[in-house]
Amino acid sequence: QEMRLVGLHLFAIACCALKAGAIPHLPAEESGFAVVLWHGMGDTCCLPFSMGSIKRTLEAHVEGVYVRSLMIGENEQTDQANGFFMPISEQLDFACNVIKEDPKLKGGFHAIGFSQGGLFLRALIQTCEGISVKNLISIGGPQQGVFGMPRCTEPAFLCDTMRQLLEMGAYLSIVQSRLVQAQYWHDPLHHDEYLKDNIFLPAINNELGTKNATYSGRLSQLENLVLVMFENDTMVIPRESAWFGFYKDGQGKEVETLEDSRLYKEDWLGLQALNEKGKLHKLQSPGNHLQMPKGYFEDNIIPFITSSAVAA
Repeated sequence: QEMRLVGLHLFAIACCALKAGAIPHLPAEESGFAVVLWHGMGDTCCLPFSMGSIKRTLEAHVEGVYVRSLMIGENEQTDQANGFFMPISEQLDFACNVIKEDPKLKGGFHAIGFSQGGLFLRALIQTCEGISVKNLISIGGPQQGVFGMPRCTEPAFLCDTMRQLLEMGAYLSIVQSRLVQAQYWHDPLHHDEYLKDNIFLPAINNELGTKNATYSGRLSQLENLVLVMFENDTMVIPRESAWFGFYKDGQGKEVETLEDSRLYKEDWLGLQALNEKGKLHKLQSPGNHLQMPKGYFEDNIIPFITSSAVAA
């Protein structure tokens, strides 16, 4: 099952990291910072072999770090279901309130999102007034959406329901209002329909006629935006969506890079400005979706956190 395989890979990362000497362990006086995690589809905030392992990895290498893994709902069961069926805008409002009410996050924090959690954290920065994010790290996040059925096998009932709704028609209002994955379904063969009927992605990517300057303004305040793409990703289609790349309009084969897109050239989200300041980092990981090899998280992700601590 996809979620279990992802969890096992993340668990292996944690086990490797816990070995003495894997990466430097910062003393307390040099740490004292906060990290927010947002999990992906089918996962929960707190499974010990997925987000729990990432939390332990961070705690093992930075003394005094505070890690908040977002639970969208009142318990882990609703958190998992909400990853499929709670409208993204409502998830963002929920997460925004959770973060604002946490006194340990008031001094700012680093944000790490996995799969759709990477997209949601980026949207949170754009829409949640009053929070301060130092670094945003999106690991396999579909920043330009997906055009291909997400590979999902567990939980079976939730995955089957998602497929049935997408097959009905991703842009039907009844599907848009009920299915999270439909809200970042990006159909290049029907671009006008996508812009008109998708209730989340076109707006959050500033693709609509009236541009929201707040979105680019808030993203431009990041110290670093880190985008991780998986070389053999079969979940995020096309895989280049993790780097803001996507299929050119009118077909589903040729991918347009971020740098060639209007989103970048006209700087709808401030990504060009970030890149020109050396703050946009596109990383590539071997493996399938979220299957980072041993040592990858420690060598490539944690240094962005430890090099610029924010007070907890």
